[in-house]
Amino acid sequence: MGCGSYTAKDWDKLKESRKITRDSNERELFTTRKFLDKFNPKFIEMRESRDNDEHPNSLPIAIGLDVTGSMGYLPESIIKEGLNELMKKLYASSAIPDPQLMFAAVGDVDDDAPLQVTQFESDIRIAEQLLELWIEKDGGDVPEDYALLWYFLAKHTDTDSMKKRNKKGYAFTIGDAPNHDTLDSRDIKNIFNDESETLSKREVAELCQEKYNLFHIMISGNAEVVKDKTIYISKWEVQYLPEIIITAICKTEGIDVTSILGDIDADTQKIIDNALKYVIF
Repeated sequence: MGCGSYTAKDWDKLKESRKITRDSNERELFTTRKFLDKFNPKFIEMRESRDNDEHPNSLPIAIGLDVTGSMGYLPESIIKEGLNELMKKLYASSAIPDPQLMFAAVGDVDDDAPLQVTQFESDIRIAEQLLELWIEKDGGDVPEDYALLWYFLAKHTDTDSMKKRNKKGYAFTIGDAPNHDTLDSRDIKNIFNDESETLSKREVAELCQEKYNLFHIMISGNAEVVKDKTIYISKWEVQYLPEIIITAICKTEGIDVTSILGDIDADTQKIIDNALKYVIF
């Protein structure tokens, strides 16, 4: 996976064909009403991020969205505002070469769809697959199970970035709650069909961090979900997710963020700096 390139023109065509407007609500955008097998980790041996002629230096970027009850607005905001801005900015510069995005819908282990994962893609299929996810909106407010995506990335992804260049990808989970303290062996079996002992949150994060630079974006909360890598924003600052994600990647890579974002106005810079102030790079 990962051929093709994202263009604003393709996004405009998709918006027109799906009748996506600023007034579109979550049920109008996300019309799937069941857990699709193609996104079910129980039936996915491996998600792959591969180099190809168009993208010889693939960089996997996984973004996990909390889709439990209190966070139903998040995927709506991403599809209407954040995704296009994120991809346009990533592709506007060669500073971050050949990004390949995967999206995930993250719930609770007791949900009908605890975790859904798309392919790694480089073109408009990123948005097309995101729109196919089932926004179940079950689950309580706290805690959540972002560690499901961390586990999947650790155990069920294969990336040329690591295999060929020993270079980590990036993973961002986004939600408004802490993570459960453990990932139970029974849940690992039920959700991934894997045999494993029960793992602590820290152990799952460390497994993921062997392959990915892992961050958690905490919305309107104060819990540290990933040690030294938790980003804090308010609900109204969700619109700045593209700038925050790109800045986190640039700081990790040692890249001048203005090479991608250009000159940032003072108000936006203040929001970014405040969001990242507890992150150790």
